[in-house]
Amino acid sequence: MIPYFQSPVLELPLGQKIDLFGVLSAAGVMLGAWLGARAAKHYAPGDDEPLRGVVPWTVSFGLVGGHFLHLFAYHPELIRPDPWGILRVWDGLSSMGGVLGALLGIFVYFRREKIVLTPYLDAFALGTAPGWMVARIGCFVVHDHPGVLTDSPLAVNFPPRTFGLGDFGGPRYDLGLFDVFVLGAISVVLYLAARKRPKQGRLMALLALLYAPCRFFLDFLRASDLGFVDRRYLGLTPAQYIVVGLFITGIWLWRRAEEPSLTPSNSSSKARAPQTGA
Repeated sequence: MIPYFQSPVLELPLGQKIDLFGVLSAAGVMLGAWLGARAAKHYAPGDDEPLRGVVPWTVSFGLVGGHFLHLFAYHPELIRPDPWGILRVWDGLSSMGGVLGALLGIFVYFRREKIVLTPYLDAFALGTAPGWMVARIGCFVVHDHPGVLTDSPLAVNFPPRTFGLGDFGGPRYDLGLFDVFVLGAISVVLYLAARKRPKQGRLMALLALLYAPCRFFLDFLRASDLGFVDRRYLGLTPAQYIVVGLFITGIWLWRRAEEPSLTPSNSSSKARAPQTGA
């Protein structure tokens, strides 16, 4: 059994604070951006400038998307007593909402710059999986996602009254840790697959097809006996509905994958083309 631990918090003026969740989330974004740009340069299409330029868009849209899904889908009960909380985009985040927001930011940026998105999808996949894994380590160290009670050796031994709502302690799954394992394994698979030069779009499809079922079934292990738990809709969390769509998108990407294979372009152009390619 994994002993419970408390992550350190740095208190700032005006009631703000920095904890390991914020630090590791930022580190995950930076790692993902660096690996994605490296993959675009090393594999395809040979130009990393768009992946560098899109970073502020993915971060800003991801923050808003993550916060909005957290409030409006997972915890709408928080809005009425504190409507101004909607504007505090750093206070309460959903990782799946962050992914949806980041995707929207990517589409907006590439359409605005008139760059074809398809050649960069696999580079995004090679950055997203390990970057997301690091961010999920942040979820684990602050125990953001307590699971059901269990006697598994992978359980975290939460102390009594951890959640401030009564004696809800005991050995529980910590689902942030499971996501770290899943995304770490997927990262290894993606980088091994990249060495075989797959068809364009296959790596992003593989990321979706591997992650979606893992997340769908892991969400059944989330705690439902606490006072502050993720809202369910017809027995499913919002993330479970999202990953169903993600899985379908992965199938679509896999089937439409096309040549050229994952090989750097000899051209130094930015792979710009008419909007129809985006």
